[in-house]
Amino acid sequence: MISRREFITKAGLLSTAFLGLQRISLADTKLLGGMSTCLGYGRLVTDADRIFDLPKGFSYRVIAQTGEVLDNSFLLPGDPDGMAAFPTSDGRVAVICNHELSAEQINMSPFGPNQEYLPACDPAKIYDAGFGKTPQIGGTSTLIYNPKTNQKEGHYLSLVGTERNCAGGPTPWNTWITCEETNTLASAQFEKDHGYNFEVPVSTTPQLFDPVPLKAMGRFRHEAVAVEPKSGIVYQTEDRSDGLIYRFIPKIPGQLAAGGRLQALVVAGQASCDTRNWPTLAEPKFPASQPLAVTWMDIEDVESPLDDLRLQGFRKGAARFARGEGMWYADGEIYFACTNGGAHEVGQIFKYVPSRYEGTARETDTPGTLELFIESSDQNLLKNCDNLTIAENGNLFICEDAADTCKIVCITPEGKLFEFARNSYTKSELAGACFSPDGETLFVNIQKNGQTLAITGPWDRFEG
Repeated sequence: MISRREFITKAGLLSTAFLGLQRISLADTKLLGGMSTCLGYGRLVTDADRIFDLPKGFSYRVIAQTGEVLDNSFLLPGDPDGMAAFPTSDGRVAVICNHELSAEQINMSPFGPNQEYLPACDPAKIYDAGFGKTPQIGGTSTLIYNPKTNQKEGHYLSLVGTERNCAGGPTPWNTWITCEETNTLASAQFEKDHGYNFEVPVSTTPQLFDPVPLKAMGRFRHEAVAVEPKSGIVYQTEDRSDGLIYRFIPKIPGQLAAGGRLQALVVAGQASCDTRNWPTLAEPKFPASQPLAVTWMDIEDVESPLDDLRLQGFRKGAARFARGEGMWYADGEIYFACTNGGAHEVGQIFKYVPSRYEGTARETDTPGTLELFIESSDQNLLKNCDNLTIAENGNLFICEDAADTCKIVCITPEGKLFEFARNSYTKSELAGACFSPDGETLFVNIQKNGQTLAITGPWDRFEG
């Protein structure tokens, strides 16, 4: 297994391969499958079933489809998005999946298009029941998968009544944090405010969990989170064109509902630094391949009735980012995507390395660092990076969210890139890429298809 720190060393700072795409472009690279600069797992094979193209030797199984009847007698909601896979005590895998839905998408509701399943649901388990008329239908489902047989063995609705659950992240204490990408306030239609995180435990027993909003983590357009295991600090992205990067320092690590402190990232010595590098912005541009020291500033009024946390942050010197999306922790480092950042507005990936004293009074002695790790200059190579995850061999897998053909793009420890998979058929974004605990199965969602795929194959047959 190649550690993430070895990944950085072997890649010679992977950002060079992307920020130098003026030099490494389609015109001067060895093409394979339309865009690759290395062999990877080989040329993609056209799928006879017109669902998903993969390299020879790899196969997928559709393990979930919107509208299926679940074990607790609801329907599987539509628009599957971020997810993570967890080991269970009996050797199986629990895959917890977000559903990015709002009440008006009634045709993809877990309660059915005519709310026929709603009477069977305990109202206390619905975060926002919409006064019994227009319940919110976002939330999560939990799928139980047997890696020995490659079969689904259970599937249930695990959280409901939330809005636009986009991404989130796994915790070291075996839960999933699901994030609402919205800033809706209570009104004639909504019983409650939205824009919060919720925590979903891992369980093989079908059940709806209590929908407890983690209000101290802030009310804003959440996208994804990553947890640093040692400190229990939770890092958060914000899906706005001028969003912040936040961290939440819990009072009690592992007990997020007990409260804590919300902070925003500041680039040391660069008040209100702009990392977006858009061509319309004034110089200087945010530098590449340069780890820069950061500090963190407290955020007040975290419930934000005016949806102004990021504006508060700008006034106090916080850095701004271009639509923070997927986020993942691995081997002491945190990676996050900004889907339309960069000079060509087709995506950036940043790396944050926490201080050895992260979240304590001593962190100023050895501050954490922020680095612009990847900035794509060619949408044929990488466009609109969204969810991301890291394989056991150090390869970074990135889902695209674009208006046309979307791919899973992979970056090797040597800094090469290749196309691992492609949706050539429905122009739907890909989402939720994550590996099973044993590294043998890659789960991914084709969102508008309403499908979750389990991908298996010869992962050791890799040519860089």
